[in-house]
Amino acid sequence: MKSVERYGVEATDISGAPHVRPLTKHWPYLGPLAIFAIVGVFLGVGLTLNPREIPSPLIGKPVPQFQLAAVKGRTLGLASSDLRGEVSIVNVFASWCVACREEHPLWMALARQNIAPIHGLNYKDKPDDAARWLGELGDPYRRTGADLDGRVGIEWGVYGVPETYVVDKRGVIRDKVIGAITPRIVDERLLPLVRRLQAE
Repeated sequence: MKSVERYGVEATDISGAPHVRPLTKHWPYLGPLAIFAIVGVFLGVGLTLNPREIPSPLIGKPVPQFQLAAVKGRTLGLASSDLRGEVSIVNVFASWCVACREEHPLWMALARQNIAPIHGLNYKDKPDDAARWLGELGDPYRRTGADLDGRVGIEWGVYGVPETYVVDKRGVIRDKVIGAITPRIVDERLLPLVRRLQAE
């Protein structure tokens, strides 16, 4: 005589041997539970990452081929051919970008120091707004390219503005800073890299 199965774990037949309840009744619940666990792991890892340190697939590769007309009121546009022969910095900015306004005084100070040419990539901006913005805050850029539709920014892997790239003498992207630069980023990251690349 079989004993009554209790709590869905096991039953005992006449011989007294335990029988494990088949797991097939639980399979429909295992799939969603496994997916939930995997998603939880990825979310947990993602929360530990610093968004400023997201690796760019273009680091170590030549700058994308492009040619942009100058921002309204400026005479020198920006092209990939302008980013060879000397170490340079490319700053992606826009007049509608609040963080760009915050970092702008640092670019003005760096331009006065003339450590390396700073070029501006004006991202998805209205020509009049970009011209007015640089006229009011000052223009630290040697060259500025007007990326009106954002296509060049996409080729550069731009996530948003501001972003800053360091390009070596061969036109290879060597670093990318996401977000506004700070004095600490300038002193501990940008300038040491620029000087090292200039010495190579």
